[in-house]
This record gives sequence, C-alpha cells and structure tokens, in this order.
Amino acid sequence: MSIFTPSDTEALVSVVQSAADEGRRLDVRGGGSKAKVGAACENADILDMSAFSSVIDYDPAELVLTVQSGASLASVQALVASEGQMLAFEPFDYGPVLGREMETATIGGTVAAGVAGSRRVSAGAARDHVLRVVAVSGRAETFATGAKVVKNVTGYDLPKLITGSWGRLAAVSELTLKVLPRPQSATTLVYRNLSPDRASGLMLQAMASKAYVAAAAHVPADGNAEAITALRLEGVDPSIRARIEMLGTVLGDYSPGDALDETGADAFWDQFRTLKPLSDTQPLWRVNVPASRWGTVTEALAAFDTRWIIDWAGNLIWLTTDAPAALVRQAASAVEGHAMLMRGSPPDGPVPTFHPQTPALAKLESRLRRAFDPNGVFETGRFGDPDAN
Repeated sequence: MSIFTPSDTEALVSVVQSAADEGRRLDVRGGGSKAKVGAACENADILDMSAFSSVIDYDPAELVLTVQSGASLASVQALVASEGQMLAFEPFDYGPVLGREMETATIGGTVAAGVAGSRRVSAGAARDHVLRVVAVSGRAETFATGAKVVKNVTGYDLPKLITGSWGRLAAVSELTLKVLPRPQSATTLVYRNLSPDRASGLMLQAMASKAYVAAAAHVPADGNAEAITALRLEGVDPSIRARIEMLGTVLGDYSPGDALDETGADAFWDQFRTLKPLSDTQPLWRVNVPASRWGTVTEALAAFDTRWIIDWAGNLIWLTTDAPAALVRQAASAVEGHAMLMRGSPPDGPVPTFHPQTPALAKLESRLRRAFDPNGVFETGRFGDPDAN
C-alpha cells in the first residue's frame, strides 16, 4: 500500500490518472477520523488530501466560505465563530466515537460523510449548505459544480450528490459553504421521565408548532438516570421567552419543561456528539427512520442488550446492540428506514456498511458511479460495493 499526498490540483490529477492507467484503487482520506467505518481497504492506496488545507475566501457579509477540503473541521468552525457565525448543520468530529483522537476530522471528510448534528432537524443537512464543489473524478478530470452564490438554479445540483458519497465519486479539493449567524442565545427545556410514546408525541408536536424549535432529542432512562426529552430554542432572549410560553400552550398535555443552565445544556447536547450513553464494545448503528416510528425500532430490539438515544426529533437513532445485523436492518426496513453500521462486527458476521438497496436503486447508483469513475479508481470495497474488484 502506498500513500499519495498531492499538494495541488495538477498533482492530484496525476495521482488519479496513474491509478486509472495501472488499475489501482484509491482510498480518499482527510484526517482519517472515519477511516474505521466500513471494511479495511487492503488492496487500495491512500489518497491523503491533508495538504489541501487553505482557506481560499471568506466573506462574512455574504455568509459564504470557500475552503480546501483538507482544512480541519475545528479550524473552520473556529474561523466562522470568530465572526459570530457558524456552520448551520452543526457538524461534529466522529473521531472519539470511532476510537480516534479529537480534532482529526477535516471539512472535506465531514461533507463527504454528510455529518450533521442536532440542528439538522431545523437547519437542514450538510448537503443543504454546500454551494460549490471542485473535485477530480475517476476519469482524472477536474470539474467544478455549483456556484459561489446562495441562489443558483442552473443545471444539476451535483454538490448535493457528492455530499454524503463517502469519496466514492471523486476526490474533492475545494468546497464553498453557506454559513449563518450564530444565535445570540439558546435555551434547552427538558421534560422528565416520559415514555418513548410520550417523548415522540412531545417532539412531534413541538416541531410542528410555530415555536421554531432548533433541536429535539430524547435519552431514555438508564439505571438511576431518568429519561430526558429536550427541546432547544435559539435566538434573542425576548423571542425565546415568547416561544417558551407558546410551547406551554401547545404542549398542554405535558408538565412544563425545566430550563437547563448553560453547563447542563452543553452536557446534554454533547451526548449526541460523543455517544457516551452507548456501549463502546458493541457494534454501533446509525438508523434513520420517519420521526414517528423510532419507538417501533427500539421495541423490536428490546430483547437484546441494546442502548439507544434519539436525535433529530426522532429521525435519527444511535444505538449499540448485540442483535444480529439482519434483525437491526429488518426493524429499520419495517418502518421504511435504513440502518448504517458505523463500528464493529455484528454477531452474524461482517455485513456491508450501508443498508441494502432495492435492485432498481442499486442499478441506478452503479450507473452513477461509473459515470464519475468508469475505471473504478475509487471502488475500494470499503463499503461492500458490488462493483469493487
């Protein structure tokens, strides 16, 4: 296995062209924080993008940032925070979750994996904030797609396609992102000892209201710890107070929520970045489901040693379990969801990282990957890709 660290676009094109000519595979990496997701790429060389680490342009007045893909996520977040702004989709570093040190994640890897934190339920996913992408395809061709403006409706929205593709379409060298002002204040309301059904009902009612809830999550009871359901409201203090009063009316069937202090609120939401309530010895699953159906999935796995927490108002279940992979995915499929294996090996043996697709969707995805990468340069077998050699 070789490691290639190009420092400019010309060198990147050369590396990809050589791999295509010689029939080699390239595993695209930034900081390596998510390198343990999927199978080991034993027959692939590493394409290290860490040298692409510069900030190209930042215009706080226009809320637009252009940065190379190898820049660290932490440095990008610090840069926009210095201007009172933020990455609205609240991305976080997977490193600690996957046994790596903090601050290894890059902005390119974050976008490639589609990482979004608790604000995703109100602000949108990573793909909703990527305006432009510059990349090199498996054809060894440089391309740019999108535009450095917020309003752009010309052509296909390829930045959305590349976001979440896990480096299987192209090696991204540059990103333009939409940023947003940081809220002046935030309040987290907590509701205690709700059953899963009651917690689901509360979050759905709150999100459907005009209270503009920024994030909603649920952590079940565990030992002596009580179940906590939380709603986060952001903005200026008078607006937050008015919306808390509104929630009191909307959620009249529930006891009023208690406001956490800043330390308590930070500790609560940090659980969804570190996943500390979950087991660190069992396989870790990321399960996406319709917001009203998460209780069906957790109930289906109740007979096993399963721990779980709920984010995105019910759309995201993080769980660890000793249940067979087939049962986890069956439970997700039963509610029209999907389960991605993030870490570990289930008791029924190694399985593909991504949830199995329908034949029609798998065929469409294969055609798409071949359009970007006809020689399979980026098909490493890491995710159980059927086209990988």
